[in-house]
Amino acid sequence: MSKMTQTDAALRTEQATNGFDRWTRRQKMKDDAMHWVFIGSSVLVTAIIFSIIAFVGYQGSLTFKDVTPAEFFLSTDWSPSSEEPRFGALAFLYSTILLTLLSVLMAVPLALSGAVFMAKIAPKWMREILRPAADLFVGIPSVVYGLIGLTIIVPALGKMFGGIGYGILPAAIILAVMILPTIMSISEDTLRALPKRLEEASMALGATRWQTIWRVLLPSAKSGILTAIILGMGRAIGETMAVFMVIGNSPKIPSSLLDSTTVLTTAIVKDMANTFYGTTWNNALYMMALLLLVISMSLILIIRVFSKRSEAK
Repeated sequence: MSKMTQTDAALRTEQATNGFDRWTRRQKMKDDAMHWVFIGSSVLVTAIIFSIIAFVGYQGSLTFKDVTPAEFFLSTDWSPSSEEPRFGALAFLYSTILLTLLSVLMAVPLALSGAVFMAKIAPKWMREILRPAADLFVGIPSVVYGLIGLTIIVPALGKMFGGIGYGILPAAIILAVMILPTIMSISEDTLRALPKRLEEASMALGATRWQTIWRVLLPSAKSGILTAIILGMGRAIGETMAVFMVIGNSPKIPSSLLDSTTVLTTAIVKDMANTFYGTTWNNALYMMALLLLVISMSLILIIRVFSKRSEAK
């Protein structure tokens, strides 16, 4: 009887071992399959991105068959439809940089103030209301922002300062509102992720709440805040529709903040429908698109550098 019991036990053990081996092999096959799926997805996404960059770069480089780099980058004369066409993009590049910096300067103080309030001052119930409310701004279509700017901000600025109200200033105000939730959300997450001991140590040394926030928490969260600002700049640089509706769309360097001008994105949108593929005008627009890609990639590289420095510390 004991021999049969031992035989049955050994048989059950062998069956269990075989079943476990089969399960292990199936799991390994699934893991290997998902591994190759992820690798394939990464390769595909990378190939698509580099294909876009290569296509835009090649098409844009054809501009210099008929236009010198000095004329394109240093001239402000943009008259592609005239008898003697000119393709100077300096005004667009200058206005793009000016608009981005101005919108960031407007958004950062409000965004950081909101982030500090929600992370360190507001009670929990208020934070649970304010955070979703701020995130809702991200989901509003840009054309809605443009419509509000066209019907409210532009007429108001026209009455206050004279003129029609179009220009860099209304576009910067709208962009500041659009990038504010991005900067505020990332900055708040960074502040909330800081070790609690930093705040406790500062308070134990006799610092006030404001001194703790200004001299301890904000410097400690500098890397995350800079990342938020750079992401906001990327959003501002790539925005088209809202800016197109309020900036005036004149191809010139603005003499004031309420002077009509054009940025790279709006110039591409405004002129693309008027060109034929392969013409110098069309190639110049691709070159401006390449400039936008280069600027965006530069911002991403800057974020990488800040992230590595923060990890090293």
